[in-house]
Amino acid sequence: MKSNTRQFNDIKTLVRKNILNMKPYASARDEFKGEAEIFLDANENPFSSPYNRYPDPLQWKVKEKLAIIKDVKPEQIFLGNGSDEAIDLVIRAFCEPNDDAILITEPTYGMYAVCAAVNAVKVEKILLTPEFDIDLDAFSASDSKAKVIFLCSPNNPTGNLLSYNKIIEVLNRFDGLVVIDEAYIDFSNSRSFVPELTKYPNLIVLQTFSKAWGLAGLRLGMCFASPEIIQVLNKIKYPYNINSVTQKLALEALNNEQQKNAWVKDLVEQRTRMAMALRKLSITEQVYPSAANFLLVRLKEAFQTYQYLMKKGIIVRDRSNVVLCNGCLRITIGTPQENTQLLDALHNLAAK
Repeated sequence: MKSNTRQFNDIKTLVRKNILNMKPYASARDEFKGEAEIFLDANENPFSSPYNRYPDPLQWKVKEKLAIIKDVKPEQIFLGNGSDEAIDLVIRAFCEPNDDAILITEPTYGMYAVCAAVNAVKVEKILLTPEFDIDLDAFSASDSKAKVIFLCSPNNPTGNLLSYNKIIEVLNRFDGLVVIDEAYIDFSNSRSFVPELTKYPNLIVLQTFSKAWGLAGLRLGMCFASPEIIQVLNKIKYPYNINSVTQKLALEALNNEQQKNAWVKDLVEQRTRMAMALRKLSITEQVYPSAANFLLVRLKEAFQTYQYLMKKGIIVRDRSNVVLCNGCLRITIGTPQENTQLLDALHNLAAK
C-alpha cells in the first residue's frame, strides 16, 4: 500500500480514460427538472396507467429528502439497485480490466470480489486481525497497487465495527478511492463517515434501505461521495435504474423515520438478549461482539447445528468456509418470537 501522506487531488486522474472520454446516454428527463404537463419525449404509451411513464432517472425527490436526513447535498447522492450496483459501478468506472486491482480486508462482504471478477479486475487481500480489526502493519507492508479499497464497518460477516481511527489512517495514507460500506451502521453506536466527505475527496460511503429501513425487497442502495464522483457513476449507470414504485415507497419510508428508529431499538435489544442466551448454551464456544443486526457465533459442531436448524425450518448462514470464521454460524436477529423459536431449537439440540 502507498504509505505516504495522501496525494489524492483530482478524480480525473483515477477514472478510466474511456469512461472519462465517453459521451453518456441522455434522455430529455435528464435535462428537465420540475413539473411538466405533457410528455412527448420518450415514446411512452400516453394512456393513463400507474406505470405508463418512465421514472425520474436521477430520483431527485428521494435524494432531496435523503439529503436533509444525512446532511449532504442531493448532488452527493447516488441511488442504486441495491448497494451492489454502486459497488459494481465504482469498480467499472475506476479500474481497468486485466490491469488494475481492488483491495479488500478478509473476512468481508463477498460481493466486492464478485464484482471485481465480473469486471476482470484483480482482488488483493489483507487479513483482519484475530479481533477482526484493520491490521495497519499489514497495510504498511503491502506493495499494493490497488485503485480502490473496500472496508465494511460494521463488518459482514463478523458484525464488529472497524476502528474509526484506523479507517482515518487508511484514508490519510491511500491516494486511491476508499469505499466504506455502512450497510449496518444504524445498529451501531458509531457515527457515520458521511460527515468526513468534506475532508476526504477520495471517500465513498455506502448505506442501504435493506436493513434498518426494512425495504430489502425494493433493492435500493445509497452511495454518498463528492459531486465529481457521483457524476461519474451517473454517467455510466443505466438510464432509469430505480423504478417508480421503489422511488415512491422509499420516499414514504423517509417521511416516517421514527418507524425505522423504533425497529432499530427493538433489534438492538433483541441482539443483547440473543447474545446472552447463546453464550449460555453448552454447544456455544464464542459469541462475537456485534454492532449489526446479526451475531457471529462459533459452535462446537457448526455444520451439524446448521443442518439441524434447517430440518426445523430455521435458516441461518453457515460461515465456516470463510477465512477466520471456521466453525461459525451467522444468525440474523429476528422478531422476539422467531428468536425464541431458534433458542428453543438450540436448547433441544444441546440437551441431546
